[in-house]
Amino acid sequence: MKLSKVFYNGLIKENTIFVQAIGLCGLLAVTTSAINGLAMGIAVIAVTVGSNLVVSLLRKIIPNKIRIPAFIVVIATFVTVVQMFMKAYTPDLDRALGIFIPLIVVNCMILGRAEAFASKNGIIPSIVDGLGMGLGYTLAAVMLGAIREIIGAGSIFGIQLFGINFEPALIFIMPPGAFIILGILMGLFNYFRRKKESEGIKEETLDEFIYNID
Repeated sequence: MKLSKVFYNGLIKENTIFVQAIGLCGLLAVTTSAINGLAMGIAVIAVTVGSNLVVSLLRKIIPNKIRIPAFIVVIATFVTVVQMFMKAYTPDLDRALGIFIPLIVVNCMILGRAEAFASKNGIIPSIVDGLGMGLGYTLAAVMLGAIREIIGAGSIFGIQLFGINFEPALIFIMPPGAFIILGILMGLFNYFRRKKESEGIKEETLDEFIYNID
């Protein structure tokens, strides 16, 4: 198993937001700004990597009949640690993200990776898978938050970009704007992803044709 392929799958090919469209509730709620999207993404990375690591370590010990409850306990433990860390060191972000940090426990992507990948693979591939999936989520969260903040507030990471005459489109920091921007980003992401994959298939076919001629 190539680690680069595992990482690429999580980041691009099986991107949890743009491709699989799972774990959207928290994403749409918190990405009113780029900093919120980044903070949520970092939290998801920490939980995904940590839970994948522990599940991979215990995969041969956890009885099959209770594997899902066991996975949830592992995930909930990491979510609790992350939330306690945020409360201690970044209280403003903790208040901004609110209930959506604890709700990471029920994020389909994290439980899905524990079940589909970490419970069947070794430690290193599981860590790489968690990192790729987490970064894929973070990429989507930061992009969505940045665009919503720029259009809806005229700023990026809290830094004002335009003059006093700028009229922000407030709808884009509201739920309808989140859906509009996400839909556009999903369409663009999948268009370029499929275009790149089709070009890769053509190159492989050409290489195989040349090899057969030789």
